[in-house]
Amino acid sequence: MPHDGQDMTARTVILPELLTLTREAIAPAEALLDTAKARVGARVTEGGRVSARLVEAEQTAAHGLAWLATYVEALRQMQAWAERLEADGRFGEMEQLIHQIAFGEYLWQIYGGIPMSQGEILRPQDMGLTQDDQRALMAPAVMALTQGGNTQAARMRLVALMQDNHGHATMGATGLDAELEMIRDQFRRYADDKVVPFAHDWHLKDELIPMETITELAEMGVFGLTIPEDFGGLGMSKAAMVVVSEELSRGYIGVGSLGTRSEIAAELILCGGTDAQKEKWLPGLASGEILPTAVFTEPNTGSDLGALRTKARKDGDDWVVTGNKTWITHAARTHVMTVLARSVEGTDDYKGLSMFLAEKTPGTDETPFVDDGLSGGEIEVLGYRGMKEYTVNFDDFRVAGDNLLGGEEGQGFKQLMQTFESARIQTAARAIGVAQSAMEVSMQYALDRKQFGKPLIAFPRVASKLAMMAVEIMVARQLTYFSAWQKDNDRRCDLEAGMAKLLGARVAWAAADNGLQIHGGNGFALEYGISRILCDARILNIFEGAAEIQAQVIARRLLG
Repeated sequence: MPHDGQDMTARTVILPELLTLTREAIAPAEALLDTAKARVGARVTEGGRVSARLVEAEQTAAHGLAWLATYVEALRQMQAWAERLEADGRFGEMEQLIHQIAFGEYLWQIYGGIPMSQGEILRPQDMGLTQDDQRALMAPAVMALTQGGNTQAARMRLVALMQDNHGHATMGATGLDAELEMIRDQFRRYADDKVVPFAHDWHLKDELIPMETITELAEMGVFGLTIPEDFGGLGMSKAAMVVVSEELSRGYIGVGSLGTRSEIAAELILCGGTDAQKEKWLPGLASGEILPTAVFTEPNTGSDLGALRTKARKDGDDWVVTGNKTWITHAARTHVMTVLARSVEGTDDYKGLSMFLAEKTPGTDETPFVDDGLSGGEIEVLGYRGMKEYTVNFDDFRVAGDNLLGGEEGQGFKQLMQTFESARIQTAARAIGVAQSAMEVSMQYALDRKQFGKPLIAFPRVASKLAMMAVEIMVARQLTYFSAWQKDNDRRCDLEAGMAKLLGARVAWAAADNGLQIHGGNGFALEYGISRILCDARILNIFEGAAEIQAQVIARRLLG
């Protein structure tokens, strides 16, 4: 081993038989998860069934179980990634370091405490685990990885290799096939040329993303990416959607999120629409000629969609909608709203909700809503500005009778649930893109900025921040790819999609926060892009299911 005066990059920091160690470390983590599941299950079971009341009363334990299960699944997917690369002869030094650091860090956190958020550390005892239970982790492979996996030497070496690779989106082999890598390359180049140079100006001026950009994305097939070819789409996989969303969000989350509206609307129509509705709406959605917006949330309900108050009543052949909605993204210049409203008289839960494809006239910044019975206003926000957020008020707004989704009342909540897997996979991909953006701008700043006669990146704590960004981005990426693969193979993946979204959102916020720290005082200046990335990252833990709701859903599935 070289002495301390020698170049850190010359040190041998990769553990011997790494893949064997990481493979053997998974079983002890799984055993601890099984014990935790039994402990938490005993706390929340009443009369032989999981009790919603007790799950709520034991939220820390239940949500902690969700996080623990997410970590274990993440390690499984990192192992699968590493073994695929090894089989292809592509498990190089950078990939080995990422893999080693990921296992070293996550195993330590499983043992000592998982950060659910800032100031909320999930300790094993919160789930009823004892010191005896934790001895399951005292296996030789786990001990070797926790002691020697995530060291300063390993992090410094990883960052040295990242500099050679410019920390770009291809950092480390992703494990995707050649077609998906070709798609990634196409959209990475587009983002670098047409999004990155303008994103910060759009944000500072609080401007809508130019229609020119939307037209270009439409021509590239973004809005019809996963819509079947029979309806004018490209008929591609959810994995392709992930890659495209990741790269566009790396440029600017607003651009990466434009496709989310079409993804949700198309999924609603494909899963729940009539043949006539599919023929009418899907080709226009695929081409980008029809821009949709999702109109679900209400001022006093938030995540409690079953309590929605907006009403739809029959009037002749048509429907008349009355009520108030909020946090409606890109509402002004869209052509159709997917509106969730209560149409079944005498109901006060999700069973009375129906979904409507409500046509509207596109508006402008100055006059966002122009149709009779439709009004609202912009909600000023910290970040995620490129499409803008609005309140939308319905005052006897008319919806054509043929635009009740599926032609059947009371199916709205069920129809919406069918979209959640894809929406959360896509949100996880957006989170990865934002995190990648934070890492790239922070690495460039750390290379350029000199302090005490050397670049910031030469300081171990700065380099370590960058290394952990790279590692956690890859962990979140592999979990997201796995959930997309499950979806593409017609397997239920609400659990995996929820885990990917839960972890991805935390990773994005950590990357942005640490990136701003690397920038120091300059990061707090609006002129630097990291200030925008921080604001954009913050929303990821809230929309498409707040982190607490996401953990609750995962826990219910694990215990159910």
